[in-house]
Amino acid sequence: MGKLSFSRAVAALREDRRVLRIVPWLAARLMQRLFWLLRVVHVGRAYPERCWAKGEQIIVVFWHGRLLMMPFVYPGKPGALLVSQHRDGEYFSRIATILGFEVIRGSATRGGMRAIKQMIRAIKGGLNLVVTPDGPKGPRAKVKSGVIEVAKLTGAPIVPVSFSASRRRFLKSWDAFLVPVPFSRAVYIWGEPMYVPPTTTKDEITKHQEALEERLDLLTMKADDYFRTDR
Repeated sequence: MGKLSFSRAVAALREDRRVLRIVPWLAARLMQRLFWLLRVVHVGRAYPERCWAKGEQIIVVFWHGRLLMMPFVYPGKPGALLVSQHRDGEYFSRIATILGFEVIRGSATRGGMRAIKQMIRAIKGGLNLVVTPDGPKGPRAKVKSGVIEVAKLTGAPIVPVSFSASRRRFLKSWDAFLVPVPFSRAVYIWGEPMYVPPTTTKDEITKHQEALEERLDLLTMKADDYFRTDR
C-alpha cells in the first residue's frame, strides 16, 4: 500500500462513526485509571478556593503539554473547556464531555471570535473556563491574546496551574506532552490569580500575556523540580 493510500485509509478510519464513538470513551477511561494510579499532592489550591469563596468564576490556564491529567485538577467544579476546531478536536471534545466538561469549539485561528463570545457566556452562566493558551498547535509556551481578552471583558481572574510527576515521559510533539508513569508521585501547583482591568489597552494586553507566560513557566519549573528534594 502506498503512502497516499495508507493516509486515506487512516483518515477514513478516524472519521468512522464507530471509531469516533469508541476511541474517546476508551481514552477517557484510560486517563481516569492512570490518575487513580498516581499519588497526588496539591500546592496552592487555596488560590482558586478564595476566588470561589468570593463568588467568582475563574479561568484556569496551563500549558498544552500538561493537559493529560488536568481534567482531574479540581473535581466537582463545573467547567467549560476550549477545544480547537481542527480534525482531532472532535475526539478531544468527546473525551472532555465524557469527563464532565462542557465544550466550546474554537481557537485563536479558527472560530476565534465565536469562541470568545461562548466563553463569556459560559462565565456569566456560572461556569469556570479551562484554557490552554498556547494550544492547539503552538507556538509552545506562548500565551495568545484571547484568554486575556476574555478576562478583561468578564472580570474573571486567570488562575494558572501546572502538573508534573516524579517519573514522567515527554512525547516528541510540538508541546513536549507529558505522560506520568503509573505509581509515580504527582503534583498540581496553582499560582496567584491575575486580574485584567476592563480599561486595559492593547499594549497592556501584551504585557499581561508576557506576565502570564512567566507565571506559567515558573509554575511548570516548580512542578518539575518538586520531587527532586525530600519533602
